[in-house]
Amino acid sequence: MTPTTTVISENLLERFITPLFAGDRSDARAIVAEAFESGATAEEILMQLIWPTMEKISAMYRADRINTGVHHMASRLLRMLADQLALRLSRQERNGRSMLVVCSPGEPEELGAQITTDIAEARGWSVHFAGGGVPNDEIVGWLGQLQPQVLMVYGTIPSALPMVRQLIDLLHDVGICPKIQIICSGGVFNRAEGLAEEIGSDLFAPDPINSLEILEAYPGKRATSEQQTVGRKRRIKKA
Repeated sequence: MTPTTTVISENLLERFITPLFAGDRSDARAIVAEAFESGATAEEILMQLIWPTMEKISAMYRADRINTGVHHMASRLLRMLADQLALRLSRQERNGRSMLVVCSPGEPEELGAQITTDIAEARGWSVHFAGGGVPNDEIVGWLGQLQPQVLMVYGTIPSALPMVRQLIDLLHDVGICPKIQIICSGGVFNRAEGLAEEIGSDLFAPDPINSLEILEAYPGKRATSEQQTVGRKRRIKKA
């Protein structure tokens, strides 16, 4: 993997939480502006300020350290900032690769999938973002129509794991997109080591940058029937 240079200070990360929890859009935008003034790019701000803050807020919510109202307000403010940052991403030429991105329903899941989509598109991918809560049969229909090279399943929550497992099995059984490569990222997959492989995913990556690097490094990697273990009980970390 390409080493990532940290350009966002710990102080800025710590200060960013306060306006998010208060719903202070002006102060939150001011901190993003400060990050730009320090020399950070839009991609660096997305990955080193927005992304870790999103994960921190999600962990706090799972641990009952913040209530639903604060979680939703902070998540929606983060999404507003992510939308603005996406417009300032540097664009690379099309690389000839294509991806369909789906995720679980919910603010943090949609936000993480959206950031993944925005960065992939900026780096030359052709990306369709379906969002969360899409039935498996509709996902299969889109795959048949679009014929993307990659299906990204992002931010799966524990209760949605059976649906993801069924989707992967369905794709293998139907063969509607036989060369598709499936990568799982975020959500429960980041908190349960080896889970993505156990449900039959071809690849796993914790975040957008790692996802794109892994997809580039292993374009031919496919899951084996031996790695898929259905129904194994495991402990999933809460944070």
